[in-house]
Amino acid sequence: MSAGAIIGGGCTFLDAHSLRSLLPPSSLIPHFLSSLPSHSAAVTSPLRQSFAIDPSNSSSLLLMPSWSSSPSLPYIGIKIVTSFPHNTSLGLPGISASYVLFSSSTGASLAAIDGTELTLLRTSAVSALASRFLARDDARVLIMVGAGALAPYLIRAHRFVRPGIERVIIWNRSVSKARDLVKRLKEEEKEGENLVFEHVEILDDVIGIGDVVSCATSSQDPIVKGGKLKPGAHLDLVGSFSPAMRECDDEALVRGRVFVDFEPALAEAGELVGAFERGTISREDVVGTLVDLAGGMKVGRRSPEEITVFKSVGTAVVDLLAGQLAYETHIRELVQLLPCGGKAGL
Repeated sequence: MSAGAIIGGGCTFLDAHSLRSLLPPSSLIPHFLSSLPSHSAAVTSPLRQSFAIDPSNSSSLLLMPSWSSSPSLPYIGIKIVTSFPHNTSLGLPGISASYVLFSSSTGASLAAIDGTELTLLRTSAVSALASRFLARDDARVLIMVGAGALAPYLIRAHRFVRPGIERVIIWNRSVSKARDLVKRLKEEEKEGENLVFEHVEILDDVIGIGDVVSCATSSQDPIVKGGKLKPGAHLDLVGSFSPAMRECDDEALVRGRVFVDFEPALAEAGELVGAFERGTISREDVVGTLVDLAGGMKVGRRSPEEITVFKSVGTAVVDLLAGQLAYETHIRELVQLLPCGGKAGL
């Protein structure tokens, strides 16, 4: 079926290619900035349900529903996600997802959306929006920890909010994957950008030069050592979404001023849950959420030397907002293709 096709019952299908066109960082990040403060309170998002499929390989099924009571956001949405970390050894995606958007007025199906692509786009946009408030304005070096599917999206999104980034260094446990991603990004680089892409084998050798350190792995053991972060660094933690997963050590949280995407991160992020249990930091040490930053309730970076940390686990709120923007933009584009811009008889 082609992108943007209409399937049974008038439901629109939006594939990965369509979403990349409909939700570039230049559209999605500002949408989150303006919509999160005004709509987050109107959206009901039950805690994500997670079911272990096979504990021996950490595979799981996740359900993320949400619905809005706001007339300006008349939608219900649900994302169904499978996480199979061992797929990377098979050359397959570790995460697959589908997203369905419904009308909250009639319950009618409106759109079936590629949930994997939606997740990549909204996750990277959330991280970049946080960087807008927490990373130094003069950030030049981005360290990308992990070379999976999310990595190029995070790189593009961080560069949108910090266009001064001129050097991207990629590390991955599998050196060949980091090397392959560097090659791909160099091939995709636009003429005249003068951006340096490189990979390293030892993360500790470069972590201290990163202005922004973005992590997207499924690690259960700390990868980033807080003691290696330079003053003024911003640490973006994306990969973990369960108490068993952890991308940084406690020292990174102690040294940094910590923010989360939404409250569920306090109960789901392994970095935070473990630190709370060990007494390294408390819940009160977490300064605020992305909504607090976007709405101006909390101040982001306070000085050039401050270390900041942003931990996201993902929530159905941003899925719904991203689904809204994709669907409404698609409908507007369809109307523009109609004779007279959809104004029959004029």
